[in-house]
Amino acid sequence: MNGEPDEELELTSALVPLFVITNGRGLPPDHAYERTTLVSAQEDTGAAARTLSPEAGRVLELVTDGFLSVAEVAAHAHLPLGIVRILLSQMEESGLIVARKPVPRAERVDREVLNAVLDGLKARFGA
Repeated sequence: MNGEPDEELELTSALVPLFVITNGRGLPPDHAYERTTLVSAQEDTGAAARTLSPEAGRVLELVTDGFLSVAEVAAHAHLPLGIVRILLSQMEESGLIVARKPVPRAERVDREVLNAVLDGLKARFGA
């Protein structure tokens, strides 16, 4: 102990506020809040919004006027994506926000079907 701060303590001390912001909650499942999930505030959130942490209040303020993706919320709030996902899950459980899942990718079409359609178009219109 030479009076200088411990380097290991300095490296981990920046994580403490993030832990406090989330109240120790873990990440929701990956599929719950993907980067492209759209989030918006519910209509009447005035009274419940006053009890939120400053970070959660900022997130709610961002999504009040319309839909934003989870990635956009994280960027505008200057918070890590994981922290925003945890805050969003807490707010959705409280009924403050609504999340619209991204449209799933189309299933792969059978290549034989595509070739048959292409052959039919060629026969019909010539190529």
